[in-house]
Amino acid sequence: MSDPRLQPLFDQLKKSMDAAVDHAANEFTKIRAGKAHPSMLDVVKVEYYGQLVPISQVANINTPDARSIAIQPWEKNMIQAIEKGIIISNLGFAPSNDGLMIRISLPPLTEERRKDIVKKVKAEAESAKVQVRNIRKDINEAIKKVQKDGVPEDDAKTAEAQVQKTTDNYIKKIDELCAAKEADLMQV
Repeated sequence: MSDPRLQPLFDQLKKSMDAAVDHAANEFTKIRAGKAHPSMLDVVKVEYYGQLVPISQVANINTPDARSIAIQPWEKNMIQAIEKGIIISNLGFAPSNDGLMIRISLPPLTEERRKDIVKKVKAEAESAKVQVRNIRKDINEAIKKVQKDGVPEDDAKTAEAQVQKTTDNYIKKIDELCAAKEADLMQV
């Protein structure tokens, strides 16, 4: 690739594909593997003075052990709103409220539930792969455009081959992330 007009396309390619892989990795962390983690509640929003805010902005969240989450509100009157937010978020948690804090006990995952979660992981991985392929398509179209503007055909073909190689590498990264998450989920 000797034409300098192609370099910005490769910069965009890597940036976009990195973002797609990072997004997939982030989504995988939200899928619980049976171990308690404060980030499991990242999607929970609670009403605080008329605004919906993340639960982490109104309470301390910690994991006293691998099977439970403890939520300590900074204001005592927030207990009901936090409990309601957890229930509304539909994460499958049953919060218990003792008046001072909320505790969530995570039941051990059944084999059937693990398989359902693995399906969800695979669907998320496939979504990330589709995103990577769409980025490839967009970059290849941009290469064809600059080819019409005078980039030599050989450079354009070399660039398209490099785009395909890069795409294959990113899809492999997604597959590796998916396999690692699947192994984590199926571990009893």
